[in-house]
Amino acid sequence: MRLEEGFSSGLSAHWKRYVVGNGSLELTGSTLRFVNTDTSACQYTDAQIDDYQGLPRCHFLWRPPLHMTVRARFSHPDGELRGTAGFGFWNDPFLMTGARMPTLPRAIWFFYASPPSNMKLDLYTPGHGWKAATIDALRPAALFLAPLAPPAMLLMNIRLFYHTLWPAVQRSLSIQEAVIEVVMTEWHTYVIEWGTERAHFSVDGQPVLEDALSPRGPLGFVMWLDNQYLVATPWGRLKWGLLDVPGQQWMEIEYLTIEFGA
Repeated sequence: MRLEEGFSSGLSAHWKRYVVGNGSLELTGSTLRFVNTDTSACQYTDAQIDDYQGLPRCHFLWRPPLHMTVRARFSHPDGELRGTAGFGFWNDPFLMTGARMPTLPRAIWFFYASPPSNMKLDLYTPGHGWKAATIDALRPAALFLAPLAPPAMLLMNIRLFYHTLWPAVQRSLSIQEAVIEVVMTEWHTYVIEWGTERAHFSVDGQPVLEDALSPRGPLGFVMWLDNQYLVATPWGRLKWGLLDVPGQQWMEIEYLTIEFGA
């Protein structure tokens, strides 16, 4: 199976639109823009396409091996773009687009989060920014450790225990991340090679994250720009909220391809 999407002829029927608040999807003639305009911290705003709305997770479409390529740019650089954005594959664990049971996250994607987000999941990677990332919190090793989570969070507040214990927890959750050091306002080609055992990320042909442990499928594809932030740290700090974004910001996509078996 090969899904190839340019936007000169519009948005194909494969994609479900999810547009909330002051979000919009705008076809420019040859590209698709995900736009947030004058968003308010009082209202969630999202511009999104995906292919899993209304489906149970067992019917999500994508599993390894596959190859994804996206050509993209953003209106604002890292730190000035506000909210979260990205593209890739996940299991929609938080009931955003369907009446499913909540679950723990699985994802393999390019993911952006601006301050005050702080998802400090990787020991050596900042909790915000433009990153390549994987997680599979549903692996047996992760579920085995779940009963230890409350005392572990207390210990993570002690720097020595955090640096000693968190790497093992991170491995059990299949968390690997890498900062993408490119100018986000310029066009770049982003590639995920999602293998059955290992995953590889590259930007403009240059590796950014290699030999990450692959999450299991099936997962759904998502591409979005919104105004939310999330704080989730190993030492137990949890917070969610929305951001004011005056004016307009956008993510622009020139093309997208997903190919099984590549």
